[in-house]
Amino acid sequence: MGPLFSAGILIAVVLFHATVVLSSFPATLHLERGIPASHKLRLSQLKERDRVRHSRMLQSSGGGVVDFPVQGTFDPFLVGLYYTRLQLGSPPRDFYVQIDTGSDVLWVSCGSCNGCPVSSGLHIPLNLFDPGSSTTASLVYCSDQRCSLGLQSSDSVCASQNNQCGYTFQYGDGSGTSGYYVSDLFHFNSILGGSVMNNSSAPIVFGCSTLQTGDLTKPDRAVDGIFGFGQQSMSVISQLASQGITPKVFSHCLKGDDSGGGILVLGEIVEPNIVYTPLVPSQPHYNLNLQSISVNGQTLAINPSVFASSSSQGTIIDSGTTLAYLAEAAYDPFMSAITSNVSPSVSPYLSKGNQCYLTSASINDVFPQVSLNFAGGTSMILSPQDYLIQQSSINGAALWCIGFQKIQGQTITILGDLVLKDKIFVYDIAGQRIGWANYDCSISVNVSTAMNTGKSENVNPGNPDEQWLTNRTCLTN
Repeated sequence: MGPLFSAGILIAVVLFHATVVLSSFPATLHLERGIPASHKLRLSQLKERDRVRHSRMLQSSGGGVVDFPVQGTFDPFLVGLYYTRLQLGSPPRDFYVQIDTGSDVLWVSCGSCNGCPVSSGLHIPLNLFDPGSSTTASLVYCSDQRCSLGLQSSDSVCASQNNQCGYTFQYGDGSGTSGYYVSDLFHFNSILGGSVMNNSSAPIVFGCSTLQTGDLTKPDRAVDGIFGFGQQSMSVISQLASQGITPKVFSHCLKGDDSGGGILVLGEIVEPNIVYTPLVPSQPHYNLNLQSISVNGQTLAINPSVFASSSSQGTIIDSGTTLAYLAEAAYDPFMSAITSNVSPSVSPYLSKGNQCYLTSASINDVFPQVSLNFAGGTSMILSPQDYLIQQSSINGAALWCIGFQKIQGQTITILGDLVLKDKIFVYDIAGQRIGWANYDCSISVNVSTAMNTGKSENVNPGNPDEQWLTNRTCLTN
């Protein structure tokens, strides 16, 4: 999901009503004694000393692995988004935010917000950030270099009347948000050299939403905000990398089953089967050079120019989109190929204008494999679960519908959670490439602590609550 562009990310479709907006290992960190034993300090003072030391250690070491809990699922009938929990301010407060690789900015609902939801059907507590209640918060003004960088990427605007750095984001479904930027502490756990650095923090700039409209106001899937993982300067990943705290790379592995969850780390997941393709240069989103689509090994007759990248077309990786969308010129050939390659035992079925199929068999046995072929000779292999969604059952047969949609008159392709789930994805911003591999996201992964060091940590998906309360990493050999 990202600010409005021709794709119109943040789309709701009638069939799915899919909102396209989110084991514990003990470790001891030995701290130096910095004060005489006879001098007593308050616990809060000691924690602040430790926080400063942790940040200093992280910066001098060249980066650690920052690990976030993941909740939610791709299934639009259950949740339809993946989200995480983070902490902001002093004292730290919890905020649930959608994981969104289609936008840059982290923003959360703030006090006196017009239209911000106050309850959530996801059964999570919603909070409002109050800069006045945080002892470390400060406003960001137009003269701030960070605001100037945001102006270059259209992530910030300046209000002449108060010289305050603000933002306005409009999304493709008509919803939107606006507010102002604040600078405050972002709290996280980092793992470095096998040591757990609890309660580390770093100053970041993030959005304070004072207005929300459209689907963002609805309580059924409401969260506190959106966590943009884009590559522009205002993103958290870019800010932390510029401070030397993390490498400029992040990874996720989103579980596709009903329990959902997964893994989200600031670092590079290391897996032998990962293949990479270059990012299209000079694009605001994670654009890839899709060259062709194959169904059952047969390349579809689609003009390659349909997938060419420009300001109005291309292929985007976006975790803020629930389903997947094909450029209009590619959609009909794709649909025809799927229908002509399904088993004769499968019965085509039209449901509310969407192409569906009735079958009692395993879909892996009766539906074809799809291959998305990218620049550099890399392919993304899609099983039927990566392009079908089970809607219901009729007379004992499962009704599976095509999860790929088309946007009338649009020339952009968006690969959302339907495609991204059950795969490792590595966003190597420094190396300007994206990698992926099919993977069981319920098992652990190795994560490189810094680019080209050869060191790694082991991260487990675990239970979402356990993810937040306990550290889930250990050093691997």
